Amino acid sequence: MPKNVLRLPIVALACAACVTTSSRDQTVADLNRQHQEELAKAKAADDARAGELAKKAADAEAARKSLETTLGEAQKRADELNKLLEGSSADREKLNKLLQASSAQLEELRKQKAAAEARAATYKSLTDRLRSMIDAGQLSVKIRKGRMLISMPNDVLFDSGSAVLKKAGQETLTQLAQALSGLSDRQFLVAGNTDDKPIRTARFPSNWELSTERAVVVTRFLINKGMKPEQLGALGYGEFDPIAPNDTAEHRGQNRRIEIQLQPNLSELPAMEDLASSSGQQ
Repeated sequence: MPKNVLRLPIVALACAACVTTSSRDQTVADLNRQHQEELAKAKAADDARAGELAKKAADAEAARKSLETTLGEAQKRADELNKLLEGSSADREKLNKLLQASSAQLEELRKQKAAAEARAATYKSLTDRLRSMIDAGQLSVKIRKGRMLISMPNDVLFDSGSAVLKKAGQETLTQLAQALSGLSDRQFLVAGNTDDKPIRTARFPSNWELSTERAVVVTRFLINKGMKPEQLGALGYGEFDPIAPNDTAEHRGQNRRIEIQLQPNLSELPAMEDLASSSGQQ
């Protein structure tokens, strides 16, 4: 067999082997390329997901911080509101106390006004009853030291150093008894007063005895003229309740007097429980 004929199959086989190897390498290369592409795609997808997750985490963190800020502001407002509410409650309590105190004071003022009106009405009634005697200068009606007084000069009623009623004094007291008899629900206190000139006699060792005796004499005379004994009382102040300085004859004459004090009507005075309540509020 010729040599060139024998070589043909070998070359063909070699070429076939070359083709197979090249195809395989190409296939491997293609597979590697595909794998790399898939890896690149997977990495890109992972990177994209990682970016999305990072963005979501950043958004969540921002939302968390915003929520914390909002909650902090809400808590601050709540604290401020609680303080306002506490202050409002304290203010309401204080206001309620002030209102209660004001109501009590208003009620007390009403009572005082009613009592003042009652005293004014009593004073007017008394002066109306005694108008003719007041106009005649026989006596006067005045308010002194919170007391309503009928005042008569001693010189009209008694001689100096004496406790015996003069005739003019008896006439004056008779008219007075008639005027006061209509006030059967009131009580009167007859008080004797002198100047500071001392008296020392067997009957009257001092002005105490003289002023007291004169008060008793007037009281008995009023009872004899129709006034009730339970309406009357008697006392003597001597020279110790002057209405003028004892520096002139005129002033001494003013201090020598008989005063009939109109005693307060118990219904016009506050009840003991009202006084206790008023004292407890102060």
